[in-house]
Amino acid sequence: MSQLLIPAIPENAPFSIEQRAWLNGFLAGIFSRTAAPVAAPALEPLTILFGSQTGTAESLAKRAVKEAAKRGFAARAVDMSALGAPQLALEKNVLVITSTYGEGEPPDNARALHTALTAGDAPRLGGVRFSVCGLGDTNYTKFCQCAKDFDSRLEQLGATRALPRTECDLDLEEPFTAWLGAAFNALSSAPAVTVPAPATLPAAAPATGFSKSNPFPALLRTSRNLSGEGSAKQVHHIEFLLENSGLVYEPGDALGVVPQNCPELVNDLLALLNLDGREKVAVGAERVPLRQALTANFDLGKPSDDLLKFLRLPLSKSTADADGTKGPVFHHVIDALLVADPKPSAEDLARHLRKLQPRLYSISSSPRAHPGEVHLTVGALRYDVAGRARRGVCSTFLADRAVPEESQVGVFVHANRAFRLPADGQTPVIMVGPGTGIAPFRAFLEERLAAGAPGRNWLFFGDQSASSDFLYRDEILGWQESGHLSRLDLAWSRDQSVKIYVQHRMLENAGELFAWLEAGAHFYVCGDASRMAKDVDVALQQVVERGGGRSPEKAAAYVQALRAAKRYVRDVY
Repeated sequence: MSQLLIPAIPENAPFSIEQRAWLNGFLAGIFSRTAAPVAAPALEPLTILFGSQTGTAESLAKRAVKEAAKRGFAARAVDMSALGAPQLALEKNVLVITSTYGEGEPPDNARALHTALTAGDAPRLGGVRFSVCGLGDTNYTKFCQCAKDFDSRLEQLGATRALPRTECDLDLEEPFTAWLGAAFNALSSAPAVTVPAPATLPAAAPATGFSKSNPFPALLRTSRNLSGEGSAKQVHHIEFLLENSGLVYEPGDALGVVPQNCPELVNDLLALLNLDGREKVAVGAERVPLRQALTANFDLGKPSDDLLKFLRLPLSKSTADADGTKGPVFHHVIDALLVADPKPSAEDLARHLRKLQPRLYSISSSPRAHPGEVHLTVGALRYDVAGRARRGVCSTFLADRAVPEESQVGVFVHANRAFRLPADGQTPVIMVGPGTGIAPFRAFLEERLAAGAPGRNWLFFGDQSASSDFLYRDEILGWQESGHLSRLDLAWSRDQSVKIYVQHRMLENAGELFAWLEAGAHFYVCGDASRMAKDVDVALQQVVERGGGRSPEKAAAYVQALRAAKRYVRDVY
C-alpha cells in the first residue's frame, strides 16, 4: 500500500461542525499509527477553552477548531464550566480564549475554573503547554483582566507558555487571527499536515451575507420615549424592520447597531483643529472627506494609547500611582486634542484613531410575536464633563434619529446561546431585570405567550419611580392580569425614604423563590454588571440560606450547581 486511506465523517452525518472536525482528527490520528508503509503523522491533541459571556469567545473557539483541523491538530472546543482543574492538568496543549466583564471579572462560565485555579490546592500543570487570548474593551479600566489572570496563574502552576498572551480590543479580527496562527505554529511538534476535514464555512451566518462585516440597512420604524414626565432617565423603545434581510434571531440574542458620531461633536472637533472637514483621509483602502470619516468611521470616545503617545501626552489614568499622584483622565478624543500642542494634521489624526465599533443591545422582542421586526430598549446616555455636554454614541444616535427621514441604520444579529429560554415550555422561569434590563424578559414573555408555553413566569422589575420609570407598564400589568405572569415583584428606589431594589424583593420572598428553584426553575439576570448583578448574586445565595435552610457554604455550592447546570445565567454589561 503506497499510502494510507484515512476515513472521514460524512458531512451529512448527525454531528455538529466542531464534532465532525474532532472526529476526523481522531480517526486520522488512529489510522496514522497503523503499520502502513506511508502513514499520516499522528495529530497533536489541542483543547481550546472558552470563557464567554455573550457568545463571542465561544464562536471564536469553534472557528479555531475548524482551523486547527487543517493544521494537524485533533482539536476540541470546551466550555470552561465543563472542565475542572484536575482535568486541565491532564491536557497537553491548551488555548484559552476568554472575555472579561464588569470590573475585571471572569465570564459566568469561567468562574468555577478561575476560582479552582487560584485556590491554594490547585493541581500542578507541568505537562501543559498553553497560550491565552483575551477579548476586551480598552474603554474599561481592567482591560482583559480575566485573560491576564489565567495567563499568570497557568504559569505559576507550572504550565509552559508556548506563546505570549494577546489582548484584543473591540476590533479583534486581525489580532485574533494573528495569534491563532502563531499559536498553532508554537504548539506544533511536527510540520503542518493536511488531514480530511469539513469544508470551512463562511463567517457570515445567513445566506444573504448580512453580518457584522456587512450590516443590513434596516428601516428604523419607531423610536418612542418610554420614560414618563419627571424621570431622570430617557429610555427609548426602538423598532427596526428586518424584511428581506434573511436575519433571524431568538429571544436572548443581541442586535448589533452601527452608530454615527454626534454632528455637534464632529463640528467642535473640526473647529478645534481649524479644519473644514473636506480634507481627504485614509479609511481602509479608500480616501474620504475627514467630516465623513469622523462621523461614520472613527471612534471619538476614549483616546487610544497610540493617539496619546503620538500627541506626546501622558497615558490616561483612572487610579493613582504608588506615590499617590494621579495623571490626567481623557474621557474623549476631544479632551486630549484640547491640550495637545501642536495640533495634529487631518491625516495624522485619522491614522491614530480607532475604528468606530457597533454596539450590542439585548433584543426586547419575540420573532413569533413580531415577525419581520426586532425591538430594542435603549437608555439614552447624556452627561457633562468639565462643563461640556457629552452623549452616548449609539444610544443618542438612536434616540435622536428622525423617523422616517433618517430611517436606515446598519444592524446585524449577535447570537447569545448562553442566554436562552428552557427547551421545555413547562419549566418555570425567574427573571430579574431592573431598568433597561427588562429588555430580554419582554422578549421571553412574548415568546412564551406566543408559543403557548405553560410554565410559570416570575418577574422582578424596578427603577427609580413607579410614576415615571415603569417601562412597558401596560404590557406587564396585562400579563399579570391574564395570569401569564404568575408573579410580579416591583422595586422603586425613590418612592419612599428607604431605597428598595430588586434584591430586597428577592429576600422578602426567599421561601417561595427557593421553592421555585427546587421545582426546576431557571434564574435569569439582565442589567448592570458593576452593582446590580453583584447584589443579586449575593441575594440569591442568601435566598438559598434562608429559604432552603442551608449553611453559607452549602448555599454557595447550590448556586454554583445552578450555574453549572445552565439554570442561572446572566446577560450583564
